[in-house]
Amino acid sequence: MPQGQPEYVPDDGLTTRQRRVRPLLMVHTGPGKGKSTAAFGMALRAWNQGWPIGVFQFVKSAKWRIGEERALTVLGESGQGGSVTWHKMGEGWSWIQRPGTEADHAADAREGWRQIQRDLTAQTYRFYVLDEFTYPLKWGWIDVDEVLTTLAERPGNQHVVITGRDADPRLIEAADLVTEMGKVKHPMDAGQKGQKGIEW
Repeated sequence: MPQGQPEYVPDDGLTTRQRRVRPLLMVHTGPGKGKSTAAFGMALRAWNQGWPIGVFQFVKSAKWRIGEERALTVLGESGQGGSVTWHKMGEGWSWIQRPGTEADHAADAREGWRQIQRDLTAQTYRFYVLDEFTYPLKWGWIDVDEVLTTLAERPGNQHVVITGRDADPRLIEAADLVTEMGKVKHPMDAGQKGQKGIEW
């Protein structure tokens, strides 16, 4: 097992083991590529531990067939690790809103959030990926304070990772782990669109 020494140990009355196994809220944000990919990599680790996994994608169409979904679904059905359940609430757009579609997308996002709340209350999963969840928060479709309260009060040992650009400062403050993906260079800068095996 990987070992590491924390730079700071709080005087919180917890043992090292108690502190080590507490549930985490994680955020992957920033303008660079790799936020969702990193979250799905963590989901692979969760699968290996036998944890049930819930993936909630907020701005990707149900028509899209992404590689991570297929791989994790096959692994989840293999019976060798944890189960994997995949939910899609989007209509095929990403961090750019398409005018005229906001009402339906907002309703879909709110229903997706309600399902997450129900699952957290029931402790349905041990590991949650809320993919591109920062966008419905940014656009005001889902109340940030309600999300923070729900996540702070979640029972049991449920880990949550949230991905997307422009994470709300309150979400960043509440998170245990925040990674900002920076962009140094991207093929799109030279006019190249996404390709199989790299973007999906």
